[in-house]
Amino acid sequence: MRTLWNLKKLTTKLLVFAFILTVSSALIAQENKSSDLKDFKVIVEKTEKGLEIQGIQGTAWTDLSFRINNNRPQAIDEYGMTKLDKKSSVNDPSLTDLLFTITKTEGGIVLKGIKGTAWTDLSFALGKNEKQTINQFGMSKPD
Repeated sequence: MRTLWNLKKLTTKLLVFAFILTVSSALIAQENKSSDLKDFKVIVEKTEKGLEIQGIQGTAWTDLSFRINNNRPQAIDEYGMTKLDKKSSVNDPSLTDLLFTITKTEGGIVLKGIKGTAWTDLSFALGKNEKQTINQFGMSKPD
């Protein structure tokens, strides 16, 4: 009986240790990823005709304007609209190495960060002629 009790205590301690180790590793990995990111800032606006995105920082483009059907993603990189399987041959160190998709939905906007972002998924409501600022860490307030 005493051996069984000691075995349960040991198992519990090992599980707690494994949990703490896992959480610590995830936080360290996230911190390292965040420190490797370059600054960028874009402003997303939903208009009557579709979407407009202003590149404020870290992009070669200043304005993108396009129509996309609901639930159809459009890939965007530091040079503008692109395709997910297309790799840019140009590498400008003054720009953010960036890739994300943007999808217009009935309720708003869905962004999926693929490269150059600390976020993987951002979803937010965006009414007609409303704007949302996005940076490498997610949604932010305009300056």
